[in-house]
Amino acid sequence: MVTTPINTELTLEKVKVAVDAILQVLGTPETELHSKALAAFNSGDHQTVKRLASTNLSDYYVKALGYLGGALKLTPNTDTILAESARAAADFSRERTLNHLGRAIATALG
Repeated sequence: MVTTPINTELTLEKVKVAVDAILQVLGTPETELHSKALAAFNSGDHQTVKRLASTNLSDYYVKALGYLGGALKLTPNTDTILAESARAAADFSRERTLNHLGRAIATALG
């Protein structure tokens, strides 16, 4: 059996592609909090995003953004940071989908 080696070299360009994929899953902000966090992230104010994440612990959108600033620093933890951000983005997407479906079912059965 032949195994393919894993390329472990990180570059800022590669990380930005991963960050963009996570941002795409998050999509358009749905609340004022999301808008504030995304604006702070886009302006490079990652400390504000982290503060918003630390004070809104149940919000997966903000949690995902809270991790992303750290990924751009290219530390040995970048892979872990990207993974945690991706998990939070997936949780947000799942929650958004469940809310949408719940409203649709309530309307249909209401």
